[in-house]
Amino acid sequence: MEATLFPPLSFLPKQNLIIKPRNLSVRASANGGDNVVTLLDYGAGNVRSVRNAIRKLGYDIKDVQKPEDILNAERLIFPGVGAFAAAMDFLNRNGMAEALCTYIENDRPFLGICLGLQLLFESSEEKGLVKGLGLIPGVIGRFDSSTGFRVPHIGWNALQIRKDAGILDDVCGQHVYFVHSYRAMPSDTNKEWISSTCDYGDNFIASIRRGNVHAVQFHPEKSGVYKFFSSGKVARMGGQILEMNHSDVGLSIVGQFLHSKPYKTASKGKASRLAKRVIACLDVRTNDKGDLVVTKGDQYDVREHTKENEVRNLGKPVELAGEYYKDGADEVTFLNITGFRDFPLGDLPMLQVLRYTSENVFVPLTVGGGIRDFTDGNGRHYTSLEVASEYFRSGADKVSIGSDAVYAAEAYLRTGVKSGKSSLEQISRVYGNQAVVVSIDPRRVYIKNPEDADFKTVKVTNPGPNGEEYAWYQCTVNGGREGRPIGAYELAKAVEELGAGEILLNCIDCDGQGKGFDIDLIQLVSDAVTIPVIASSGAGAVEHFSEVCKKTNASAALAAGIFHRKEIPIHSVKEHMLKEGIEVRM
Repeated sequence: MEATLFPPLSFLPKQNLIIKPRNLSVRASANGGDNVVTLLDYGAGNVRSVRNAIRKLGYDIKDVQKPEDILNAERLIFPGVGAFAAAMDFLNRNGMAEALCTYIENDRPFLGICLGLQLLFESSEEKGLVKGLGLIPGVIGRFDSSTGFRVPHIGWNALQIRKDAGILDDVCGQHVYFVHSYRAMPSDTNKEWISSTCDYGDNFIASIRRGNVHAVQFHPEKSGVYKFFSSGKVARMGGQILEMNHSDVGLSIVGQFLHSKPYKTASKGKASRLAKRVIACLDVRTNDKGDLVVTKGDQYDVREHTKENEVRNLGKPVELAGEYYKDGADEVTFLNITGFRDFPLGDLPMLQVLRYTSENVFVPLTVGGGIRDFTDGNGRHYTSLEVASEYFRSGADKVSIGSDAVYAAEAYLRTGVKSGKSSLEQISRVYGNQAVVVSIDPRRVYIKNPEDADFKTVKVTNPGPNGEEYAWYQCTVNGGREGRPIGAYELAKAVEELGAGEILLNCIDCDGQGKGFDIDLIQLVSDAVTIPVIASSGAGAVEHFSEVCKKTNASAALAAGIFHRKEIPIHSVKEHMLKEGIEVRM
């Protein structure tokens, strides 16, 4: 591996260590080798993409089963996902915290990802003050949303690289993917560890490096495109010949850590701040023949207006997701619009879609549809947490909750009490609110006077059919088929309090119309909450994307039909946004 540029970690002062090793020894793995990576997966969240990235780079994986597996590792990756307290409880309970401290103190090759970085610090304020491994001075604290920055910090942001950054030496000017609500801050006591920072309200620690020990707050396995070529400039890594294009920042980081030799990305970028995201959405359902297809509705009607009245078929989900990834999509969202209703975990085709997609698509994947409690035909009860966990294990990074979140919000607004039992609350408590998206499906209700509604109203840009100047947005459930007595504004604020980390804001009136996003609605909701809002429904031209970014506080814009029908490529959308002065990941 790389030469040590700092003193061995065993020479560091130990007064900050929470767990002190007791004469544990580190030795080379007897059943490993240069082609084996040891993975510490404690069973929370999506680490499938990390596994796929390692395998794509030509390496085999050995999972940690006991503390000795950590001590014997040639190289160790810890892709921490979920809550700080739960992760530390697992490490302490299984004796792995002590082994991990010993391994790192001996300057063994280590790469921590996201929570895998945070756990190295003294403590976290995530669930009260919880002690960490204590290897790095500092307390993990929450971003301050009062400054106007959205929390969680979700999306593609720029790094400020410091000298001796090791595996990040060639990442300057490129966007990488973050998704977190808590961060570590630089200080005089930890400055020797810091290899890069990121500016998001605070200038927080984006990565650390000391000797052979690396950790990053962002997700390299979700930070870029990865392609194989038959010719051109190539590099040999892990026994495979491959070439990396201009966006391969993420896997180049993992590759440099594993390969232990300098490996340069093909070109420099111009990233300077958080980018606006362009998201490709795939509405997935079975057609009348039982095949899983990508479809697209016209105001939620997905059937062709023909004699056969067949389901509109715009392609196969795995193939389309791969195409959008290569074209520059910042995220891919799967919405299962007919499955899951009776038996979510029995929908094996959708689980397989996630598994196959995550093998070659290295950007975040979101899945929605039926994330709720249910009882199967045999009387076995499953919680929404169990359902979500299966989708995380299959490759999803986030789950999207629709109808169930509406019911939970209604109950909360009615009683003023958080039950803790809703799918939204259960999943965010275990996996963090950054893993939970709430999908809101409203329709306009025009009124003549604001006093005519019990919900938050807006003065609409375009008057209603009878000249009405105002409207409120009624939320719906069951795919837009049933209206509920709650407005989009009220729902958004309620689900934020219940634990949602992001809002996917649709609009039934604009869906499939190609006339642009509902700016009035998006402005209303994005100004009401401090979590990121994804604008959805109505995109028909590249100008619609720049318009919603300039006129509202939306963090991302999502589209489906224009991409499926090849009307506008994703890279054309981004090129236009860039010309309009909007930061995007190119």
